[in-house]
Amino acid sequence: MAQHVRDVMTTDLVTVEPQASVTSVAEMMRDEGVGAVLVTEGEQLCGLVTNRDLVVRSVAAGHAPGSTTVVDACSDEMITVGAGDDLEHAVGVVSLGDLAMERDPHSALGDISAAGPNT
Repeated sequence: MAQHVRDVMTTDLVTVEPQASVTSVAEMMRDEGVGAVLVTEGEQLCGLVTNRDLVVRSVAAGHAPGSTTVVDACSDEMITVGAGDDLEHAVGVVSLGDLAMERDPHSALGDISAAGPNT
């Protein structure tokens, strides 16, 4: 039987507005224990920013993290799938960690993904 996206997707999402600074998003990622944040304006999805995006597109590019907005670092061309779609069609927010916890929860990646944030 085919699994659906809803069976493994993360539902406790962290969102930020496009005008948020790179610094505030990095702090949010640290505090929430996540590596990706959805960029939203109201109910509209505008982009996705990962911890790697912050490093490569902002810090490594020489931009000042406190005065650079997340919209300058995020990916804005996304492909989305619905919760009822077959899992084989999923990309993006359904992470490798989500799949590891579902398919092999005792693997190293499953253990890491299930652990809470460092404090």
